[in-house]
Amino acid sequence: MNLPKTGQKRIVIIGGGFAGISLAKKLSKIDLQVVLLDKHNYHTFQPLLYQVSTSGLEPDSIAYPIRKVLRHLENFYFRLANVERIEPEQKVIITDTGNLEYDYLVLATGTKTNFFGNKEIAQHAMSMKSVPQALDIRSLMLQNFEKADDCQDPEERKALLNFCIIGAGPTGVELAGAFAELKNNVFPEDYRHLNIDEMEINLYEGGPKVLPPMSEHATKKAMGFLEELGVRVHLNAIASNYDGEQVTLKDGTTIRTKNFIWTAGVTGAAIEGFAPHILVERLNRYKVNRFSQVEGYDSVFAIGDISYMETEDFPKGHPQVAQPAIQQGELLAKNLEKLLEGKEMKPFTYVDKGTMATIGRNKAVADIKKLQFGGFFAWFIWMFVHLMALVGFRNKVIVFFNWAYNYINYDKAARLILRRFNPKA
Repeated sequence: MNLPKTGQKRIVIIGGGFAGISLAKKLSKIDLQVVLLDKHNYHTFQPLLYQVSTSGLEPDSIAYPIRKVLRHLENFYFRLANVERIEPEQKVIITDTGNLEYDYLVLATGTKTNFFGNKEIAQHAMSMKSVPQALDIRSLMLQNFEKADDCQDPEERKALLNFCIIGAGPTGVELAGAFAELKNNVFPEDYRHLNIDEMEINLYEGGPKVLPPMSEHATKKAMGFLEELGVRVHLNAIASNYDGEQVTLKDGTTIRTKNFIWTAGVTGAAIEGFAPHILVERLNRYKVNRFSQVEGYDSVFAIGDISYMETEDFPKGHPQVAQPAIQQGELLAKNLEKLLEGKEMKPFTYVDKGTMATIGRNKAVADIKKLQFGGFFAWFIWMFVHLMALVGFRNKVIVFFNWAYNYINYDKAARLILRRFNPKA
């Protein structure tokens, strides 16, 4: 890999998500050569991917070029690469574009969709962890509506208009609410000769309630909002198979659908090369100490969703959301400066700023410390927090005007099939 030898120690960050970006942004005053590797040349604001999937936003409004985010760093280098393996004993990273040596390594690879070993579901289900996947869902949704508008077979039309979402965490709930708003406000105007009442939004959750990580107040409020929007919520319902045409539940129930979206779980996007005992079984996350150092390695760190740090307040590790990743990245930058100066590093303590989920127009829930909100106020907080968290002034402006337009006109303007999606490909 073509990188200059500057005489500075080199820190390599793998992953341009919340953790990697928050760390890199804070390294401007530290005497290090900073190299960031990612398979995309942009940072994705993942909390709003569901709005790209449901035609609320265009992808460039939630993505931002990594080089532009970090252009203030003098000794920064970005390389577009897929990391294939790490050889920690030799301090070498093997990628599809060449090998790279490091002095310090930061793993910020995040998560990938967890299908829990079900190969058939993995083959046929739609996931939503990246911009291309979100665009695939949007294309499939619109393609199926076009087919349904011209379909004479009532059973086939029902399958085309049946949307099954597996997993009622924040992503599943937000996605279900967005589909419901399309059904209630947008599609009746677009498809005037189609009986929109035939569109079904089914949300399946393996546990006894929606939004399991949130408070009882939030889950009850969210359940009420979903039912009000017309979403059919199925609790204690586990999907055991999907063959591209039919969902099979664990109790034997079958449902025919051409729209099967999996939001039921994630697993760490670990990289080959480290000893297996360093990974937490099932979670696929690297075990780290309070300074984010990977177990057994002083110069290798893991932050964000890929790291597993046990503390008194979080004995099962921190939640895999944006805030722990951002806070770990910011603290690690300070600790690297201390490490280079021979000073004692500061242990990480997570400051929980709350959890939120939006279900639709004027409908959201928020748990902020000991306070719980639901309805318009929670929805306003959710919008403000997400708008401010977007990277780049341009993205903030675009998203704000899109939201304002959608709110005033009860519309979602990005209903475009830019590239056809073939589910059998």
